[in-house]
Amino acid sequence: MSPSAQHAPASDLDPFALAVELLDGYRAGPQATADPGVPVLAHIVAATGSPRATASARRAVAQWVRTIGHGSPRHGLHDGLAGTLVGLDHAALLHPPLQRVADGLRDRLVDAAERRPWRTESVTFSDYDLITGPAGTLLALSAGTSDTAPLLPFAQHLAALCDDADLPRLRTVYADHPTLSWLHGRINTGMGHGVAGVATALTAAVRRLGPEPHLTGALHHTVHWLTRQSFDDDRGIRSWDGAGLEGRPQTGARPRQAWCYGNPGVAWAVWDGARTLDDQETAEWALDAFTTVAEGFDEEFHLFGEEPTDLLGLCHGAAGVLAVTDAFARHARLPVAVLLRTRLLHHLERRLSDPAASAELHPGLLGGATGVLSALLTAAHDGDRSWLPCLGLR
Repeated sequence: MSPSAQHAPASDLDPFALAVELLDGYRAGPQATADPGVPVLAHIVAATGSPRATASARRAVAQWVRTIGHGSPRHGLHDGLAGTLVGLDHAALLHPPLQRVADGLRDRLVDAAERRPWRTESVTFSDYDLITGPAGTLLALSAGTSDTAPLLPFAQHLAALCDDADLPRLRTVYADHPTLSWLHGRINTGMGHGVAGVATALTAAVRRLGPEPHLTGALHHTVHWLTRQSFDDDRGIRSWDGAGLEGRPQTGARPRQAWCYGNPGVAWAVWDGARTLDDQETAEWALDAFTTVAEGFDEEFHLFGEEPTDLLGLCHGAAGVLAVTDAFARHARLPVAVLLRTRLLHHLERRLSDPAASAELHPGLLGGATGVLSALLTAAHDGDRSWLPCLGLR
């Protein structure tokens, strides 16, 4: 990876220098973490070949390793042991002895999955999703090993959940939940907690395990269910609400067009899944859908919230839209994606030039500074892409 930018800078910001500064300032706190953000960014930075950057990356990874082993007992990609595994796989590239630790954790995750701890009826997020559930663990495993056997229990479970075109098994149970009661009895559409994330995991499974009928059938169901839940909002953007349609969509523009919900995240899941199924018609439909958000994206309207994580982060903010847009630009070679990518790079560079904005971000991947800088360096500088399965991307 060359540290020279591919796009004209919009500010004096040097993202490599900012990343090194973040890694130099990282201190493993008393609270254990499963978040892979620090080793992911450290690997991207070290890949520049700079001795100074590599030394900073190695020190930060050594600090991060002190946090593992005492954190969450959960198994998710963004809340537990699958995230630790991603971090260890990247950390081992800087400290090779850590690969034995990573391999042991991989075995632990697979052993737990063999017991099929997830429900196939009356589900909650941890039974299926990308952030806390088996879809994310499958993505973590698919990125870290050439062995396909560890993927099988996860792929089979997700295929069983998606064995019907209407996906009734993915209707969630959240009655009386303080924040998720709106989703009770409904099917989430999003990348983080919904069908789009399941589709990306099934896409990875088909690519790695082959076109087994139960896997391709399940992937077909998720992709086409998502197309049926879409609509054009009042700004002419092909959109998805947080849950599947129950009748006609409400009128109005949809401000949440991000990685986690809406377009572009769902459009990517549909496009990549359709391509894997060799369904050219649906793939073209997804490109058309993404084009509506690429042409209509409004930083002032679609990036909103009180916190920097909402405005800048991978989940809700500009970094997530950048990561998806970069994937479309590279894999679909879509000119409108190249244009939006340049706009978003400039937007992030301007925002990160304000020390106060970056100082308020925590060091996490999905909502923090390591994720923002990883997306920026990957998109603008041909950075390492091995971390992108954390987002269902490649």
